[in-house]
Amino acid sequence: MDHELDALRELARAFCEKEVLPNAERFARQGHPDRALYQRAGELGLLCMSIPAEYGGGDGTFAHEAVLFEEGSRSGDPSLGGMGVHNGIVAHYLLAYANADRKQEWLPKLASGEWIGAIAMTEPGTGSDLQNITTRAVRDGDEYVVTGAKTFITNGHNCDLLIVAAKTNPTQGAAGVSLLVAEVSDDTPGFRRGRILDKIGQKGQDTTELFLDGLRVPRSNLLGQQEGQGFYQLMEQLPQERLIVAVGAVAAMETAVELTTAYTKERHAFGKPLFGQQNTRFELAECATVARVSRVFVEDCVARHVRGELDVATAAMAKYWLTEQQCSVIDRCLQLFGGYGYMTEYPIARMYADARVQRIYAGSNEVMKELVARSL
Repeated sequence: MDHELDALRELARAFCEKEVLPNAERFARQGHPDRALYQRAGELGLLCMSIPAEYGGGDGTFAHEAVLFEEGSRSGDPSLGGMGVHNGIVAHYLLAYANADRKQEWLPKLASGEWIGAIAMTEPGTGSDLQNITTRAVRDGDEYVVTGAKTFITNGHNCDLLIVAAKTNPTQGAAGVSLLVAEVSDDTPGFRRGRILDKIGQKGQDTTELFLDGLRVPRSNLLGQQEGQGFYQLMEQLPQERLIVAVGAVAAMETAVELTTAYTKERHAFGKPLFGQQNTRFELAECATVARVSRVFVEDCVARHVRGELDVATAAMAKYWLTEQQCSVIDRCLQLFGGYGYMTEYPIARMYADARVQRIYAGSNEVMKELVARSL
């Protein structure tokens, strides 16, 4: 960490304290954050920090993005999870694969918060098996006509720009997948937002069904030089997505240990603070050690990624192992809260519910182990 990142951390923490946490309960009730949250983040320069300045971004690196993801995780509210998709995923697909005109058109709108970005990969019958998606994109003159259904789409309720994974050649397997960018609104013909899904955790972050029925997308909105590159583009970008998940996992672990240590020093049982019980101290000692080891691992991964050296297998290791540790550490910490740990008014209970999906999205942990095994 250098002075610039330290200053950014103060800004990100203040943003969470002033803009996110006061609205957290309302975001949870409505099932999504306000669009104004993105606009405010854009005003503060917190959006697209690793995108070049020529496209309205902050001209920084993934390390800048990681600071925001960490502070969002430490805040205990999942509303910033959508910014991980917006900043760290959608914007980078556009930067890497969109043509020059489209970059100039789309990226500044994402950087300012005028637009919110989403990516639609998962389908009702296809989770991590991306090469077998069934959404079709059929050429019709200078347009593609897209038909299919997507689910579990982060930012689906609010998005203005949607990257759609679709089959442009259904006979080609992985080689038939392409990525198309659709500009969408509630009035776009062929595009319909479904319900915001009711999850066990991450209540303030919308996760939505999307229905595409003859959605027309210009051919110039194809990402890449030709059709059939989508699966390989996904494989190139997924390590960063998995690192985003890993960064949040470590911050959540550290926060859980801090909250639980403070609670056990204040809470009394059997005539002395809970922290005075040997079992409590040993549990926290072990959790703190896991969190410290995790911090060293994720910092090394971030440094590798900034240097362009993070490989697929290491990113998979980080995503799978760190999210497993996140769930374990938070569960052990919750136990030390006793019955209060099961009450949603306590942050540890919400952290417990929010953590579980970390082992599922961005590629399930079982898939991550398979990726690691292939590298051995």
